[in-house]
Amino acid sequence: MPTYDYQCNECGLSFERKQSMAETPLTNCPECGGEVHRLISGGAGFIIKGAGRHQAVRNKGGCSFEDSGTTCCGRSQRCDTPSCRDNE
Repeated sequence: MPTYDYQCNECGLSFERKQSMAETPLTNCPECGGEVHRLISGGAGFIIKGAGRHQAVRNKGGCSFEDSGTTCCGRSQRCDTPSCRDNE
């Protein structure tokens, strides 16, 4: 469920509310009862972590040593060709 940011036009209070995307936006401030408006958010980034990251490196055909300084099997130098991932 997304979190929406609101700001009161009367008292300036800024607050967040978790609401369904289909739910009607709030119209009244919980403090003073004044009119509120929903703020536009910057959104969230997308980061691949864990096994997904290794899958992305595998699909690239490279060794993770260049990206992280270690390989998927923990070696401190580049994997041989074919890489150890081909044995997974």
